[in-house]
Amino acid sequence: MKKNIIILIISALTGISCSSKTVTDNINLSLSDKKSTHETVLLYKKLNVLTQKGYLFGHQDDLAYGVNWKYQNGRSDVKEVCGDYPAVYGWDIAGLEKDEHNNIDGVPFEKMKQYIKEANERGGISTISWHFDNPATEKNAWDNTPNSLKTILPGEKNHVKFTSWLDKAAGFFLSLKDKKGKNIPVLFRPYHELTGGWFWWGKGNCTPEEFKAIWKFTFEYLQKKGVHNLIYVYNTSSFNSKEAFLENYPGDGYADILSFDTYQNADDKNGEKFIAEVQSQFRIINEIAQKKHKLIALAEAGYEAIPDPKWWTGTFSKAIGDYKISYALLWRNHGWQEKEQKMHYYAPYPGQISEKNFVEFYNLDKTLFEKDIQKLSKK
Repeated sequence: MKKNIIILIISALTGISCSSKTVTDNINLSLSDKKSTHETVLLYKKLNVLTQKGYLFGHQDDLAYGVNWKYQNGRSDVKEVCGDYPAVYGWDIAGLEKDEHNNIDGVPFEKMKQYIKEANERGGISTISWHFDNPATEKNAWDNTPNSLKTILPGEKNHVKFTSWLDKAAGFFLSLKDKKGKNIPVLFRPYHELTGGWFWWGKGNCTPEEFKAIWKFTFEYLQKKGVHNLIYVYNTSSFNSKEAFLENYPGDGYADILSFDTYQNADDKNGEKFIAEVQSQFRIINEIAQKKHKLIALAEAGYEAIPDPKWWTGTFSKAIGDYKISYALLWRNHGWQEKEQKMHYYAPYPGQISEKNFVEFYNLDKTLFEKDIQKLSKK
């Protein structure tokens, strides 16, 4: 089961040729930050090679909390179901810009650093998004007051404020070091779901030119601050054409992974709409990525409370199909939401209706978890 992963990874990391021709399909891949750390370059190569075997499974906030528990060392709902940690861990640094001790979901930043370091030691990979406040109104990320993004461009009234936020993000990224003192590479997904209108940086709230300008500024500013351990993830919500996906694209020299977010909704109980949408969007970005020599990913996905006992192999796996993607990340396991009076989680926990099917999903050759990439460190 899950054979040849070690051969593929070692081939990528050592430059030794591999018998599989498809491994070299993306030989022209290179990181947009030309000063990327050695470890970051190796991670990007590893992500590329692993797409030939399958895709990495990810889960938001996996180590911090789960259904009915919080901040218990070593715990993970995913691990308690299948015996293995996710390969990818999602985190969010919203709150950092306001000097908060905890992020938007209540996770202390010091604990987040600890979890990222622990995951890295085991071979796990972290990806970070940023639901930062609207700098023009100082309300949350969902305050989509038009033209807010324009105010943070160079020369505009909130530019200095915004650069101070970037300073704090830079400090956080640079603080992520392994036991040897080397910066831990991270997949950074700023300005996510940019084709939706619900965030202040989203569609309809700024022009494509303004969005490209702030993406490029963010990219260049973080590098000026000495941050070279980021792999940049360009991320949209739904789209129906190459033109729509690329409307705000900053250019090949500013992004490393092309991705989108999509969820199955309650009005799509059999998952047909979800499967069709994911397949359609992968078809589009796969064509783009092959021409641009980029990796692709499903950066956020899920079906709230997973009411379908066969969802993992019956819907989710079918939605991804045979596309060679780097990773697919499921959203967080918050548990009971008092205000909404409902359960909010996207990965199973012991006793959940889809638990057995998730184990079947885990055992598929193409689903890669932490043990699959951890094996490399034993060689």
